Amino acid sequence: MTTLLEHARRLLALGHTGLHYTQSDYERERYEEIVSIAMQILNDNSNYSTDQLRAAWQLEEGYVTPKLDVRGAMFRDDTVLLVRERSDGKWTVPGGFADINEWPSLSITKEIEQESGFTSRALKLAAVHDRSKHNYPDFMFHIWKLLFVCEITGGEARISNETDAVEYFKLSQLPPLSTGRITAEQIQLLYRHFLDRSLPTEFD
Repeated sequence: MTTLLEHARRLLALGHTGLHYTQSDYERERYEEIVSIAMQILNDNSNYSTDQLRAAWQLEEGYVTPKLDVRGAMFRDDTVLLVRERSDGKWTVPGGFADINEWPSLSITKEIEQESGFTSRALKLAAVHDRSKHNYPDFMFHIWKLLFVCEITGGEARISNETDAVEYFKLSQLPPLSTGRITAEQIQLLYRHFLDRSLPTEFD
């Protein structure tokens, strides 16, 4: 069932896309009204303020598409490398939003080095997930997640401006996870692909 957040996010995307393409002042007023209504719905049904929502969505130009979140898991026997996010004090495999002019494997290895201190190599794309189907709580943007199995090639554990701890944890004793970024089920999925790289990539 489509949620109110999903409806509002879709309205906001339609409004921004319309504003990008229209050449009619009349249509522009209509699209601006759609954006305003969607912002109000998001403001009333999320933890984000109107100013936060407006600042975030002002970055969206042109035809609005899902954002890409890359995540990379590195295993050692039955343990997985996790970093602790300063923003919520919970743990995740390294990753973040993909940047422009970077291909997926470069994007994930860059995120891993920035957040953990380790250099790495992407071995396999294990899954492509729609965040709204697998992760929680809800988020203002529509996000697709690229889940990679990676291996460490060098470096050493180092915290960053986004992370304040880097540790290996047993898969059977995971700490509190930042579930908007990664879930225990997704870590188990990645571990299955680490053990058997012949498994087909999973996708929604």
